[in-house]
Amino acid sequence: MSLEVAIEKKLDGFSLEVELKNENQRLGILGASGSGKSLTLKCIAGIEKPDSGRIVLNGRVLFDSEKKINILPQQRRVGYLFQNYALFPMMTVEENIGIAIKASKEDRRQMVAAKIMEYRLEGLKSRYPSELSGGQQQRVALARMLVSNPDIIMLDEPFSSLDSYLKDLLQQQLLETLTDYHGDVLLVTHNRDEVYRFCERLLIISKGRSVISGDTQELFERPIKMEAARLTGCKNLSPISRIDGHTLEATEWGIRISLRTEIPESTNYIGIRAHDLLPSWKQPDCNYIPFTMVGSGGLPFEEHFFIKSMNQASEESLRWYIQKDRMEELHSKGLPLYLCLPEEKLLLLE
Repeated sequence: MSLEVAIEKKLDGFSLEVELKNENQRLGILGASGSGKSLTLKCIAGIEKPDSGRIVLNGRVLFDSEKKINILPQQRRVGYLFQNYALFPMMTVEENIGIAIKASKEDRRQMVAAKIMEYRLEGLKSRYPSELSGGQQQRVALARMLVSNPDIIMLDEPFSSLDSYLKDLLQQQLLETLTDYHGDVLLVTHNRDEVYRFCERLLIISKGRSVISGDTQELFERPIKMEAARLTGCKNLSPISRIDGHTLEATEWGIRISLRTEIPESTNYIGIRAHDLLPSWKQPDCNYIPFTMVGSGGLPFEEHFFIKSMNQASEESLRWYIQKDRMEELHSKGLPLYLCLPEEKLLLLE
């Protein structure tokens, strides 16, 4: 099973130019709102027609602008779960699940009954969508999508309207459901936690363009591109001025950084995640930020500090996050004078 997409589409004030390849894996498409994520899915599904390019699913050409091929949406065998689930409001759960099944009445009844049991919808088959919770609606939509055995499953922000407890539960259920699914799965989201948990591979999209793709864990650890670092949650980013092969200045932070490894010529930015800054109560040998406190805020399990480098010219705050179970040292010693930047945690970015 494989998917290859290379398309372009222009709209008023926006242009999409996306390339992606996937081989029977769960691929996350991560980007900010309005970056072109959902438009990409709609082009694959045939809901939107690209201006140019090619879409190939399992060796079958769905769209080719040069050869004038554009397969109808209902013939593409694409399972598409919309953000609002798109259930038919005047149909019951049973009718919604069975709507796309082309089979005899008895076969359809048996297939629907099996999906109702699989998705824990017993007792709800006669209810209408308005009588269901958000989680129940999603399970109905998933059952309706998978009952037709699509060649690809596409999920458009499927967890965005759920509370955190139900979100975790349904993500785990969906992972279990897809264990035996042998096609490609695309998940569109702006939530980095969802994509990290759910997807084996990751594509970053920004302003309608493919930024980078690769193994999800590897891209979180070494995002390579500045935009990828930002979208995967790096809060501290600075342009650099290169001093020599092992030294740079983080111009936003007003500090000089020396590295044992050679700095690639393509490096334009440096970043460090807020959790990776280390407190120090005495001046370190190198790569540290002397700072003043700008503000702080607490979450249930961690404390967030907003700081400013002593040498920083801009008004932008840096972020330092620390787990609550590590706060005892701060309570006993007071706030540190410096924050260290461990070399192995620094992100050298294009």
